[in-house]
Amino acid sequence: QVQLVESGGGLVQPGGSLRLSCAASGSISSIYRMAWYRQAPGKQREVIAVITNGGTRNYVDSVKGRFTISRDNAKSTLYLQMNSLKPEDTAVYYCSANGAFWGQGTQVTVSS
Repeated sequence: QVQLVESGGGLVQPGGSLRLSCAASGSISSIYRMAWYRQAPGKQREVIAVITNGGTRNYVDSVKGRFTISRDNAKSTLYLQMNSLKPEDTAVYYCSANGAFWGQGTQVTVSS
């Protein structure tokens, strides 16, 4: 059982940056796939960034070049650096471990 807790969300102006963190209750070094998802109002949850324990990263096209996913296995923490934020990035952001464990989500609002 892995418990995940996201933090770092908030209100930011368009063009701004935020860094989300996802702290795990135990070691994540053996977790193959960690990912960030988001769910905007009225929309389905979508995966936006994935990182394997080998360091392979994949992104949805809408965030490529703006978002960076990383993991620190020693700190059992997953990160999402978000730059050049747009209003359409407004959503609740969730982290997931192997698609089986989920955090409670953190709200990101991009607005002037």
